[in-house]
Amino acid sequence: MNTTAEWLHRRLPELIAEHGIVGAQVAVLHNGEIVDTAAGVLNNVTNEPVTTDSIFQIGSITKVWTATLIQELVNERLLDLDRPVRDVIPRFRLADEQAAQVITPRHLLSHTAGFEGDLFLDTGTGDDMLEKYLELMGDAKQETPPGELYTYCNSGFVVLGRLVEVLRGKPFHTVLRERLVDRLGLRTPATRHAEYSGRRAAEGHLGTELKPVDELMTEADGPAGSVLAMCARDLLEFVRMHLETTEFDAMRETQVVPPDFGLGGRQGLGWMLHDYDNGMAGMGHTGQTLGFLAWLRVIPEAGFAITVLTNGGEALPVVTALYEKAMHELANARLPGLPKPPATPVPVDVERVVGVYRAAGLDVHIAAGEQGRVKVRYVPRTKVYEALTDTDEHEYTWFRDDALIAVEEKDGFHSVIVLCGRDEQDRVKWVHYGRAAVRQ
Repeated sequence: MNTTAEWLHRRLPELIAEHGIVGAQVAVLHNGEIVDTAAGVLNNVTNEPVTTDSIFQIGSITKVWTATLIQELVNERLLDLDRPVRDVIPRFRLADEQAAQVITPRHLLSHTAGFEGDLFLDTGTGDDMLEKYLELMGDAKQETPPGELYTYCNSGFVVLGRLVEVLRGKPFHTVLRERLVDRLGLRTPATRHAEYSGRRAAEGHLGTELKPVDELMTEADGPAGSVLAMCARDLLEFVRMHLETTEFDAMRETQVVPPDFGLGGRQGLGWMLHDYDNGMAGMGHTGQTLGFLAWLRVIPEAGFAITVLTNGGEALPVVTALYEKAMHELANARLPGLPKPPATPVPVDVERVVGVYRAAGLDVHIAAGEQGRVKVRYVPRTKVYEALTDTDEHEYTWFRDDALIAVEEKDGFHSVIVLCGRDEQDRVKWVHYGRAAVRQ
């Protein structure tokens, strides 16, 4: 792996300078060996350099850690994924009582529970914060019936974190540290926001001016990804554990096929699953918090994994370049091509598509455009979404019979919206951008 390591050390500073990335870490695992490198700064005001032991928030990659703790409970026969959550948490409540009675841990792990997924409830930082979070979920609306449709659900992983607490008899962050961080001998992970101050912690940067973020997401969302931070090497030490045991293989089994956003993929238990052109299969996850973007891909058959952690800027082109080089040389695999608008545009069936669609945290406004296109605008309704959402209006055209694609590229990618279901007037019932937004 020496050639790849040398290339990473040389190329990462060039890539982040070219694409305006504030700071980044990269680590690659191949046949048991990990190499890593870092470039840029932790904060573009202080200009303190990123080193390989600096910590970055990993966002929703945390969900794989939470799923691992759940799988340990299953392996010990302390939890049945197909029994209702209420078997363990009798007071689990949602706005839809029938749904609350039948939702299982498997629904939560595979994002098929169907209730509002982005609640971001602030219940403090005490050891009872997850318990308080669940007490406030009684108003969470059911957007789709349990098991019917994949719709990404952060709140479901908070429920999973509470399951861990109840069955282990300890706060989630304590179980996370004892059973994974300490057990693996990891040096850098922070499982509470208060722990950042004792480490070389990167700060997130947002906006076109890449200003440092001056606040953190609510700590109660920790099991979904609002807290856990570490260096890239330690993240791959966690992956190494998954590759060296069969204890967690069930997490790689397909649970549901999400709507196709032009990239393929399947959903496992926590893991997102991928297929490659050389016939190999793999898993991974991405993560986003305020000012941080993180990527992880693993190809077990090749003994290969790569992670890229960033804290501001147009990261996708950098990630793509790093992935393509390392994957091709070490795993003989290539990423699928990114979706592109059709060369010959097909007019959008405007009457079926236009309208306002609501998801937890934001509304999707679709209006008639020109030349057979539609105009799409995301309107955030929460503070977190105000910080994370591109609120500019963008033109979309037909991508497939069941999907629209952005005409212009944004951050190196043409985003895709999938059209799901039909109402009694034959109009689109949900638009899906990772979450299902319901027509109003």
